[in-house]
Amino acid sequence: MSFPAPAPDRTCLVTGASSGIGADIARLLAAKGHGVTLVARREDRLRTLADELAETGIRAEVMALDLTDEEARSDLRSEVAARGLTVDVLVNNAGFSTMGPVHTSDPAREVAMIRTDVEAVAHLCSAFLPGMVQRRCGAVLNVASTAAFQPLPGQAGYGACKAFVLSYSRALAQEVKGKGVSVTALCPGPVETGFAEAAGLSEDQATDALPKFMWVASASVAAQAVAAMEKGRAVVIPGTPNRIAAGLAHLTPRALLLPVLASRHPSLKD
Repeated sequence: MSFPAPAPDRTCLVTGASSGIGADIARLLAAKGHGVTLVARREDRLRTLADELAETGIRAEVMALDLTDEEARSDLRSEVAARGLTVDVLVNNAGFSTMGPVHTSDPAREVAMIRTDVEAVAHLCSAFLPGMVQRRCGAVLNVASTAAFQPLPGQAGYGACKAFVLSYSRALAQEVKGKGVSVTALCPGPVETGFAEAAGLSEDQATDALPKFMWVASASVAAQAVAAMEKGRAVVIPGTPNRIAAGLAHLTPRALLLPVLASRHPSLKD
C-alpha cells in the first residue's frame, strides 16, 4: 500500500491533538500537505494549534468533544461528513492513565480511562476503517504504550487498556492486509509530554521509576510514528532502550517480573 496523498476533500483526524504527541503528529502531517481535523476536549489549545497550522496554508478544523461520550463520537463522524471531508488517516492518540492500586481508585475515573483508551479506539476504527477499505486507501495509527507488553501494578487499568490497543491493532493490520490500508500501533515508553504529571507523578518520581535514558522527546516519537505509518509498519517502539525493555518484559516470567515492577512503581511505595 501507499500512504494516502493530500487532497482538498480528505483529512487526517487526530484525537488528543491539543498537546504532546498528538499535536506533534498533526504538525508533521500538515507539513506534508495534509489537511487535519483536530479533536480533544480543550478547544482553546486546539484553536491555537489550528491557527499555527493555518499560517502555513493548511486546512485545520477544530472539533472539541469528550471522547468518553459515545454520542459525541458518533456526531464526530457525521460532522466530518457534513463538512465534505473524508478521513483517509485516523490517529487514535487520546488517552490518559490513572495511578495507584485499584482498591484505592476512583471508579468513575477508571471507567473514563477505559472509555477513552479502549472504547474510543474501537469505536472510531469501526466508524472510519470501512470507508478506507472500500476506497482501498487509508492509514490508522493507534497509540498504545510499552505498558502493553506486561501487566503493570500501580497502573493496572492503563496497562490493560494499552494491551488491548496493541492486540487490537495487530489483528486489524492482518485483517486489512492487501486492501490498500495500513494499521500501526505506536508503543512509546516514557515521553516528555507532561503525561506523568497529569497522572499524578512528580518529575522526580517519574525519572526514578524510569531512567532518563529511556525518555524520548515528543517530536521524535511523532516523527517515528508518521514514518512507520508511511511504511505500513504494524508496530513501532521509539528508542532502542524501550525496544529492548519491551522485548525483555514480554519474555520474562510474570512471577519474576511483577514483584520487581511493583517495587519500583512510585504509587505503590510507602
